[in-house]
Amino acid sequence: MAKRKRLSPAQNSYLSGAPESKSALAGPLPTPTASAAPIAQVAGAASTEAALQEVTQVLQQARARGLMIEEIALDLIDETHLVRDRIDQDAEEMEALMSSLRARGQQTPIEVVPLEDRLDGKSWGLISGWRRLSALRSLYAETSESEFATVKALVIRPDSAEAAYVAMVEENEIRVNLSHYERARIAVRALKEGVFPSQKKALQGLFANAPRAKRSKIGSFVALVEALDAVLYFPTAISEKLGLALVRQMGEDPGFAARLKTALQAAERPTAAEELAVLNAALSGEKAVSEETLSPPLETETAAGKRSDAAPRLRQIPEAVGAQERVSTQVTAGLRLGFQPGAKRIELSGEAVDAALLEDLTAWLKRR
Repeated sequence: MAKRKRLSPAQNSYLSGAPESKSALAGPLPTPTASAAPIAQVAGAASTEAALQEVTQVLQQARARGLMIEEIALDLIDETHLVRDRIDQDAEEMEALMSSLRARGQQTPIEVVPLEDRLDGKSWGLISGWRRLSALRSLYAETSESEFATVKALVIRPDSAEAAYVAMVEENEIRVNLSHYERARIAVRALKEGVFPSQKKALQGLFANAPRAKRSKIGSFVALVEALDAVLYFPTAISEKLGLALVRQMGEDPGFAARLKTALQAAERPTAAEELAVLNAALSGEKAVSEETLSPPLETETAAGKRSDAAPRLRQIPEAVGAQERVSTQVTAGLRLGFQPGAKRIELSGEAVDAALLEDLTAWLKRR
């Protein structure tokens, strides 16, 4: 019978940690740390960052190209950044626009350019959308509602001042029916601002897409703007036909513009219709009456009871001259006489009109 072998009791050291070994298999696996990210985690972070950079670049490009609509506070926009081509705004049209903004909000953005180093705090210059901006400002002043405190805008960056003016004109040509006077006026003002080197370049640059005939008519209105812009109250009411006729008369008679300006300044013109009546009367008077309709000098009565040739007069108003027409003649060098029967107005104009003439005329009228 085989002898049984006695087993030794387990030693306490067996229950302790295993002795250090140089073999990687002999010890426990190392615990992963945060600084040692798995390959998948590193690849995911890199992909996210690349996507974010791509989105940022796309947004920057869209903004630079004027494709991104932003909301800008009204008081940060300078509407005088460019000389506007709109002279006035129709009250009914403005009320209709405000009603639309109340009901549906702003549907079409305006266009602005970024401004830098402005002391007044304005950071955006208006290119187009003057009516929309004005309507929103009126609504905000009226209601104080936050929805009218900002305006939706496209940020554009024109290459030059010429490009900025062209952008304004083209946008308004699409949205509103500008008059020839307004078109000519912006060409004149752009030239004065130094945007274009000549009036011809201004017309070609601003209205490059217009037919040549239309651009020629706008060029004709430039003379009207230069001569009468300071005295006209309702220039946008001047039709193409009337404007071209006035310009033609200015070309034929160098003194016509000065007489027309004097007539406008002397007339009461609270409405566009009354101003147009003055313009039409001046034009028809110049054309309908010639020097032959006037009499020899008037014989005036002196204190001694005799008559002298002191002043000219009209022998008789021809039947062909209507009440709203104007009789006009060159009396002497530097003195022109005009008479409009319907308005019961006599006008003297020219270099010879001075204080001495006024004194003589006053004395004659008292003796008359």
